[in-house]
Amino acid sequence: MKKFMLIFAVCVAACTFQTKHRGYVFPANLESIVADIKTTDDLTREIGSPQVTTIYGDDVWIYYGVDENYRGPLPLQYDNQTVLLAWVDGKNVRQIRVLHDQDLPDVMISEDETEIPAAIELNAIQELFNNIGRFSPAGLGQ
Repeated sequence: MKKFMLIFAVCVAACTFQTKHRGYVFPANLESIVADIKTTDDLTREIGSPQVTTIYGDDVWIYYGVDENYRGPLPLQYDNQTVLLAWVDGKNVRQIRVLHDQDLPDVMISEDETEIPAAIELNAIQELFNNIGRFSPAGLGQ
């Protein structure tokens, strides 16, 4: 009975629910806060420094926050995704846009591999013979 309880406790512990926050923790009233922001000083005081700024095109400051939900053996899920984009012109903020889960596109990651141009494909026997002479004998320190 004690062994059964120990195994049961380990299984239950492996199925715990855990949520980790990644990126910025935005306040609940984010839209009302960003409505009053006019300068980059206001933006850094209210939200903080940006995670990323663009280097091409318009100067955009990007903030991102998401909750990662771990549910034991179930796949990892993300929710409460929020992206804040601020178009900056010098010290002035021209426009701020807040995107939430429903505004963000679903991106499907392909399981296929990208072909590498001029890559040499070798089978296991060719790999074995290709490595002959590449390594120094043990103990020589070369």
